[in-house]
Amino acid sequence: MDVLPFNPFSIGDNSMIEDFSTINNGVGAVHIGANSLVGLGNVIIGPVTIGNDVILAQHIVASGLNHNYQDIQQPIHKQGVSVAPIVIEDECWIGANAVVTAGVTIGRHSVVAAGAVVTKDIPPYSVAVGNPARIIKKYDPEYNDWVKTS
Repeated sequence: MDVLPFNPFSIGDNSMIEDFSTINNGVGAVHIGANSLVGLGNVIIGPVTIGNDVILAQHIVASGLNHNYQDIQQPIHKQGVSVAPIVIEDECWIGANAVVTAGVTIGRHSVVAAGAVVTKDIPPYSVAVGNPARIIKKYDPEYNDWVKTS
């Protein structure tokens, strides 16, 4: 736990952070809802909000932090950082080795496949795969079924 006193950190009832994970709120708050799992070896760098009933498998990186890189005359570490919140809504499942980049929202009850790199928002009730992640299925309430996207 790399949780500092000057930014918020919270974890809901019945949630668990497994071994070898790093939670860092140094540049933004980290909130984990109830009944959620942060799996082995995850790296969560705020600002990140994880909803209720979320499953994060192993070795996921979700970082709301980016290093700035505008001036080629200066080393990157001297150019400062920017932050943009990540939101993982309720009932999501993120597969092993996925990466969620700053500023992304993953909508309710969505699945992100193992190894996916999420660079854009994922709508609720979607399945996303690949690098960069793309939607391959969405739940269609009219058909009461998951429908492949074109």
